[in-house]
Amino acid sequence: VLQISKDDVTALQCKVVCLIQNGNFKEALGVINTHTKVLTSDVIAFEKAYCEYRLNRIENALKTIQSANQQTDKLKELYGQVLYRLERYDDCLAAYRDLIRNSQDEYEEERKTNLSAVVAAQSTWEKVMPEDLGLREATYELCYNSACALIGQGKLNEAMKKLRKAEELCRQSLSEDSDVTEEDIEAELAIIHGQMAYIMQLQGRTEDALQLYNQIIKLKPTDVGLLAVIANNIITINKDQNVFDSKKKVKLTNAEGVEHKLSKKQLQAIEFNKALLAMYTNQADQCRKLSASLQSQSPEHLLPVLIQAAQLCREKQHAKAVGLLQDFADQHPASAAEIKLTMAQLKIAQGSVTKACMILRSIEELQHKPGMVSALVTMYSHEEDIDSAIEVFTQAIQWYQQFQASQTRGAKPKSPVHLSLIREAANFKLKHGRKKEAISDLEELWKQNPKDVHTLAQLISAYSLVDPEKAKVLSKHLPSSDTMSLKVDVDALENSHGATYVRKKAGKLTGDNQQKEQGQGDVKKKKKKKKGKLPKNYDPKVTPDPERWLPMRERSYYRGRKKGKKKDQVGKGTQGSTTAGSSELDASRTASSPPTSPRPGSAAAVSATSNVIPPRHQKPAGAPATKKKQQQKKKKGAKGGW
Repeated sequence: VLQISKDDVTALQCKVVCLIQNGNFKEALGVINTHTKVLTSDVIAFEKAYCEYRLNRIENALKTIQSANQQTDKLKELYGQVLYRLERYDDCLAAYRDLIRNSQDEYEEERKTNLSAVVAAQSTWEKVMPEDLGLREATYELCYNSACALIGQGKLNEAMKKLRKAEELCRQSLSEDSDVTEEDIEAELAIIHGQMAYIMQLQGRTEDALQLYNQIIKLKPTDVGLLAVIANNIITINKDQNVFDSKKKVKLTNAEGVEHKLSKKQLQAIEFNKALLAMYTNQADQCRKLSASLQSQSPEHLLPVLIQAAQLCREKQHAKAVGLLQDFADQHPASAAEIKLTMAQLKIAQGSVTKACMILRSIEELQHKPGMVSALVTMYSHEEDIDSAIEVFTQAIQWYQQFQASQTRGAKPKSPVHLSLIREAANFKLKHGRKKEAISDLEELWKQNPKDVHTLAQLISAYSLVDPEKAKVLSKHLPSSDTMSLKVDVDALENSHGATYVRKKAGKLTGDNQQKEQGQGDVKKKKKKKKGKLPKNYDPKVTPDPERWLPMRERSYYRGRKKGKKKDQVGKGTQGSTTAGSSELDASRTASSPPTSPRPGSAAAVSATSNVIPPRHQKPAGAPATKKKQQQKKKKGAKGGW
């Protein structure tokens, strides 16, 4: 037909539809653009917008839909999809509500599913409290979207229940089709299992989450968006550990078409994690490049600057990191509090605690917070600057007094936080000997609770050093000893299970025991000391060596090994030589030669004890004989011979 008539509208329209059915969206759009005079927007607006939508030209698709003269139901359906891709969730919600209200066909269930997906996206990305749409969760898609909305609200346990229900409905619906295999069912369940693993990760069950993530990756799902999200979540679990696995998972986030499957916040989170991974793998240039790119895309975002500062700290450039953070805080006052907290942390890491305190005190919106007061007091105490710590308490208490005066005009009692700060301030002052300064705080506490005996006792103790008369007056308010006494059974308390001392019950005294009781009492018998055991061959005539307990090398008379100690060994010397006469020629072995160094304690009786062996070197009697007997037994039992 087109060969006969190139501008036939019906033929051109049929050609475009056929190309769309075959997935040739680019070619179909080319046909529409080349025949703009014939194929006007009134005739083929939906087909043109659909091709642009499928080619991810979302802005062009929106313009095409808005330029159409007549808004058909098909265009309205596509308009809702385009608004969802552009993340204009409020407009998208209104479009789907209008469609559901004014349409009656077999696609009502799909429209409700899309509506619930919009609500889930609002809850997740915009932190909007989702409204109850009254949708009956009869399909697994509706259950899944409802679970995503609950995750956005932080209701993780309820979301997990919804996901399990969605898994069950999915298995039921797919198992009814005989053509669907178990692998197809698992592939369809992958996105549900991915959300389950995400909930486990949020709950701190990282091992279970990691196992489920890896199971999904092994299935090799065709959804590149799902794979990218799972890979990113695994990288966040690994952090600075298992870096090799993280580098492999990063490749899944770079797959083609990922940018069209995920939301802007998801893509941004993936880029942040890439920059952090580059920092952990010591790729400094790559880390700077990624963080600079992120900062140019979102100049007001805090995380790129923090990544750059962390990289500088790893390079030991702390001063440069603090300067970078200070510049960002000056340019973006809304994020100044978080930036200054990071700066204070860096100063503490450098050991400049006082400068860190100055930075923290410059955060006006956090000065009165109990956590900030506690941190400052702890740091000033570490620096032994008690006056500055007391000043921090005073400023925080004054802030609460002014706030209470503006809100309640002093009619209502103080808030629990205010009273706790006064209590901690009083205890801190008493601990550091500032009793005079603690009096005003203690009086304030006692006025709030006159029955508090502990506070009254502290107040009296403080006044006793400053104004004894006032202390006496206040002591009258103390309860009497009778009212304070506790009705406690002392015997029962001593005999209780937890008592460290149990009093023994006194038994009946009879006979000799009565006489002992009347006298001065029993005298404790002294234990007899056992005599120490002596060696079997101990000789009382020999004076023991006082250095016998020391090792041989540490004794005073040790002179080291003699060089000729092994000269009598067999095999030494030339062939045919003999050592029979060597002992006779050795002058050191003669009886007339004096000892080289007399041992202590043996100088007075050298002649009497020269042939006596000391006890530690003596062998028990009969030892050589037993050895000879053993040798004889061996000879008898041996077989063979010469």
